[in-house]
Amino acid sequence: MNTAVAVAGFSIGRFVLLSWLAEGGHVPRVRDMDQQKALQVYDVIKDIRDPERPNSLEDLNVVSEECVCIHTLSMDEFLVIIRFTPTIPHCSLATLIGLCLRVKLERSLPFKHKLEIYIAEGTHVTEKEINKQINDKERIAAAMENSSLREIVESCIKERDD
Repeated sequence: MNTAVAVAGFSIGRFVLLSWLAEGGHVPRVRDMDQQKALQVYDVIKDIRDPERPNSLEDLNVVSEECVCIHTLSMDEFLVIIRFTPTIPHCSLATLIGLCLRVKLERSLPFKHKLEIYIAEGTHVTEKEINKQINDKERIAAAMENSSLREIVESCIKERDD
């Protein structure tokens, strides 16, 4: 009985979908939705300021549209992966940049998400250690309890009136 109901439900659902498509409807592709979300994420991070310079991370090519990857986890939850590129292989502020990215995204993204931030492979001498730090929730929380560090992060992620 359950099998018959399942087959009938599948058949009806398929018929409705095909009828809708025949009338000019279209099904939004997951890849298109992910690409739209990626652009939305990029718009959030591109204007973050470098901790040492007045330039944005976009200006310095630390982040680009290509560094953002989105995967659909469910209908309403997404995995956001950022792979940023420090300006030099021994950048002492790479961890701070990763922290800025995380804080800005956690505060700004309007959709449910899981967040992973990495230094692009081969672009920093201690990328594995930094990747571990910027994806460890306890280390992030401890860093944000430090008032000096929190002040720097807030300054970097503050919206500018251009």
